[in-house]
Amino acid sequence: MIRSLRQWLSSWLRKHPRVSIIAAIGKQRELGKQGDLIWRVSSDLKRVKALTTGHPIIMGRKTYDSIGRPLPNRTNIVVSRNVKEIEGCIVVSSVPEALTYARSVEKDEIFIFGGAQIYEAAMPHTDRLYLTLIDATDTDADTFFPDYSAFTAVLQEESGAENGISFQWLTLEKPGAI
Repeated sequence: MIRSLRQWLSSWLRKHPRVSIIAAIGKQRELGKQGDLIWRVSSDLKRVKALTTGHPIIMGRKTYDSIGRPLPNRTNIVVSRNVKEIEGCIVVSSVPEALTYARSVEKDEIFIFGGAQIYEAAMPHTDRLYLTLIDATDTDADTFFPDYSAFTAVLQEESGAENGISFQWLTLEKPGAI
């Protein structure tokens, strides 16, 4: 019985990769300002690269435009209602379509890369959050991360500081998520 349950779970996981959101947010869930990140923490950017390399990343067109190029060693999936083609990227018209494509090429983990509208649309499909909680606020922020109170299982916490910015890396899951 245990072996068949393990086989079923292993088979299910191969068909259903984990969907994870990765984001850096301020004390009031601030994400961005005028189409750009508010805080740039070098160690966090390295962490993002380490976590997402080799996996699909799903982002909105404005996030893609702020980066300016496909990120290397990742399947870059851009959600856009208007743009039909971006060199080096897969362009789709919705988050569900992006997830369907990502599941067709990935068996382990899919990353939601932003921005705010994409995070909001992906939240119901998300199993895990990789958050960088910045110990600061920005009253000029114009983009905010959605409510994530359903994610209560803490998998990892680590504090740090860089260039006068204190932060905490926090990995959360919904209770019962696989």
